[in-house]
Amino acid sequence: MPVEILMPELSSDMSQADLVAWLVKPGDHVDAGDLIAELETEKSTVEFEAPTSGTLVEIVVPAGTNAVEVGTVIALFERAPDAAAEPAAEPVAEPGPAAETPAAARVPEPPPEALATALARRIALQAGIELDAVAGSGHSGRIVKADLQAGLQTGTDAKAPAATTPPVQSDSEIPSQSVPLSRMRRTIATRLAESKQTIPHFYLSVECEIDSLLEMRARFNAEERRISVNDFVVRAAALALVEVPDANVSFQGDTLTRYERADVAVAVATEGGLITPVVREANHKELATISAEVRELAARARAGKLHPREYQGGSFTVSNLGMYGIDSVYPIVNPPQSCILGVGAGRQKPVVRNGELAIGTVMVCTLSADHRAVDGAVGAQLLAAVKQRLEDPLGMLL
Repeated sequence: MPVEILMPELSSDMSQADLVAWLVKPGDHVDAGDLIAELETEKSTVEFEAPTSGTLVEIVVPAGTNAVEVGTVIALFERAPDAAAEPAAEPVAEPGPAAETPAAARVPEPPPEALATALARRIALQAGIELDAVAGSGHSGRIVKADLQAGLQTGTDAKAPAATTPPVQSDSEIPSQSVPLSRMRRTIATRLAESKQTIPHFYLSVECEIDSLLEMRARFNAEERRISVNDFVVRAAALALVEVPDANVSFQGDTLTRYERADVAVAVATEGGLITPVVREANHKELATISAEVRELAARARAGKLHPREYQGGSFTVSNLGMYGIDSVYPIVNPPQSCILGVGAGRQKPVVRNGELAIGTVMVCTLSADHRAVDGAVGAQLLAAVKQRLEDPLGMLL
């Protein structure tokens, strides 16, 4: 009797995912753990492993189907005689090359977009390249990022894609085109609009003198210990949350959830949008550990290889735009969290020290908070605790 393969639940709050591509076709034999499909969640692309050994009998949900509900039957397998005891495998959070989408009976031929990775599709859309004219170099001819880049470098003819509206011809209007939103961008739009409309934000800003921090960072880097200013901020925020536990909370309607540890999310800009991988228990980690973890998470975030558990949760977020020369950032709260810290660039400016005028490096930190969960005084205490640690960074080494 055929075994039903269901759309997996990749995270606790996931209800649906896009079925981007099938990596096998009806009649193929697979072993438990073999990659059989590519799924796209709100913020990552995930490859799905076969939960059992056997033969793929039928593809029920074709490649290119969006918003497939968790628990939906997506395929039928004929289990191998010795596969009864094999456990189901967890999806692997690495978007890899995929096989050509099947064209079996009852399964419609997938569009060219289904034979390309999510990143390749975005590049093609932005560059105006038709995917059916691109030869894929990935596994079984899958179109990957390098194929698009090679075409752009060699001057491949780029035609306007079918999903793009032609430029407006009127001299009185600006030529434009309509670019469909990715699943990730749709999710960001929905969540941030909901946050701004339903959460009563308030903002507190403070100037932090970071000359001592920069001197300490320079000593670390001279010893080839790669520590960034943002690593100091993450560590300072984590310790401040422990000191001011009333700020380490989330609003839950009739109750507040008070977190017992500081899991600090770090905003990372990717081609698809903003994603916030989480440094778990940052209050218990040294600067070097935080630095290595943030670099590794950010690299995999930009490559689209994060598992949902790595960017979900967190009790606080740091959003640093200082590297872009921005002076002040007023970020939007990332629910269900109650606080997010916006960090600007360090600027040299006149400061007063011990009654005398001097030149110091000043960085503006702005706390955005949910007033339903955090009062102004609590937010001020938290921001003061962050400032104290950034201005006296030696205490963060103890």
